Amino acid sequence: MSRLALTFACGSYDRTEALRTGEVAVEGIDLNYLSIEAPREIFDRMVGGLEFDVSELSCSEFVSMTAAGKCPFVALPVFPSRMFRHGFIYINKNSGIRLPKDLEGKRVGVPLYTQTAAIWIRGHLMHQYGVDLDSLRWVQGAVEKTGAHGKPHALAPLKPVHIVQNNTSHSLGELLVKGEIDALIGSRQPDELGRCANIARLFQDYRCVERDFCLQTKIFPIMHLVAIRRDVYEKNRWIANSLYKAFVDAKNHALARMRFSGSQCYMLPWQRADVDEIDEVFGGDPWPYGVEPNRPTLTALVQYMTEQNFIAQPMPIEDLFVPLPGAMGS
Repeated sequence: MSRLALTFACGSYDRTEALRTGEVAVEGIDLNYLSIEAPREIFDRMVGGLEFDVSELSCSEFVSMTAAGKCPFVALPVFPSRMFRHGFIYINKNSGIRLPKDLEGKRVGVPLYTQTAAIWIRGHLMHQYGVDLDSLRWVQGAVEKTGAHGKPHALAPLKPVHIVQNNTSHSLGELLVKGEIDALIGSRQPDELGRCANIARLFQDYRCVERDFCLQTKIFPIMHLVAIRRDVYEKNRWIANSLYKAFVDAKNHALARMRFSGSQCYMLPWQRADVDEIDEVFGGDPWPYGVEPNRPTLTALVQYMTEQNFIAQPMPIEDLFVPLPGAMGS
């Protein structure tokens, strides 16, 4: 039987590197790993043009499309990108913002109101700090340049939101410096942080805040999942199990490399201490795949998306992913 050729678009991550190099093979599949560093480009090309057979994809966009019954993809419970987001709230010190509640009534920049990172941050602000999200006024645009952030095809919120597009000659980062927006949230750090004295994080001790949040809630925010074109999957359903196993093997390869104590593969001076903390906080695997070990995180995301009017009602987590017998706890 000949092997099936599939294209896979994804960033360059340690947990997928063994797939890119071929150190981990995918049973029955010749995987053409297309390394693309800009996630937004991957999403726009996948959702807008179905350009790849498999790709990493915005988790919130996938959930929105699935809930609306308009999803041309199926998903694996594999999560190439996750990130704690308390450290991604930036303020202009002259705005009077000292505490999360001070964001109420303010102009807040965001690359895309619909992006997963922004949904997580708004959910944290609402649930942990009691922020009235309806009082915030949103300015949408690119953080590091003028204009829009990509060309998304995501579904709009089900109810109107006060959003204006940044049509000025300045990036959101520059608007934050100028005080034309009071705060900025999203998926990336503005270049102005550290260069401009009036720009700071809302949570200066964000690592401690995020660590405590994780210990209390068991939530490690998921940004991206792995999507397969539905037409490709329907013709060859076996590829889901084959791909899933390969993703797990590649991740385990990265974990073993990270734990090797003879030399360090990352430029992290206290990597051994970081590994010890991973064992303490995450029980040894900070990047679990499968549904069950990620249930608190996925449940929270679906709840946040319902509350923020991206989906009409919560949906069962299992309905988001293709069936993978025996893979629930990987």
